[in-house]
Amino acid sequence: MKLLRVGTAGRERPALLDPDGTLRDLSGLVADIDGTLLADEDALGRIRSAAAAGDLPALDATGLRTGPPLARIGKIVCIGLNYHDHARETGAEPPAEPVIFFKAPDTVVGPDDTVLIPRGSVKTDWEVELAVVIGRTARYLESAEEGLAHVAGYAVAHDVSEREFQTERGGTWDKGKNCETFNPLGPWLVTADEVPDPQNLSLRLWVNGELKQDGTTAEQIFPVGEVVRYVSRFMTLYPGDVVNTGTPAGVAMGRPDPKPYLRAGDVVELEVTGLGRQRQVLAQA
Repeated sequence: MKLLRVGTAGRERPALLDPDGTLRDLSGLVADIDGTLLADEDALGRIRSAAAAGDLPALDATGLRTGPPLARIGKIVCIGLNYHDHARETGAEPPAEPVIFFKAPDTVVGPDDTVLIPRGSVKTDWEVELAVVIGRTARYLESAEEGLAHVAGYAVAHDVSEREFQTERGGTWDKGKNCETFNPLGPWLVTADEVPDPQNLSLRLWVNGELKQDGTTAEQIFPVGEVVRYVSRFMTLYPGDVVNTGTPAGVAMGRPDPKPYLRAGDVVELEVTGLGRQRQVLAQA
């Protein structure tokens, strides 16, 4: 299923995109798309049954904003340097273990919402990523197969990053990762049954129409199941938590000087196979 949330910011309603591209209203069945729903197999089954029976009312998508596909996110765990090609372009050694950092849930915006260049920023960068949404409580998992079994679904994430804040201002990466609007998510949460192999997905990103990133999750150093297993050894993952799994080569930081960092007025578009497409216009904070 392709689950999403539509409407003005803060007042989104749950919806489903059916196979013929019609937007269907879920508000008569569920209160929202969140961790509570994803952990409830009966509720998900009711959505599937209603969709199959044609019982869900259609919504007019004209002029309707698409919000983040997930409400009340508990935490966003991010994996850095998780693509062989990205590590090479930045001159970094592939990590022996996953590199973990966090983004605050309040960085999340809709897939087509405005992204703000922070005040004082000179190195705002793009990163298309596969986001993993947790559907079952995961603690101390023993195998990558168990890790995949705890995934509810997948989404497109844009891990916007300010590189000077991240690497040149001291401390951890968090200052360059948690600026306002720095995690567009969506348009859809695609349930795991529709993604048989998360290591066979293409990721692409364009800036002002020019292709910048063109990668595949096959290049991940730590595959999705292993990432979930590993993270569960250090913290408990709950339904509705999100794991951003890293970006392939092609970011501004990895390009020759002068590096083409983002500026107000730039347009970024990105997509992941089967998970939809985002489009953001950059503006000054």
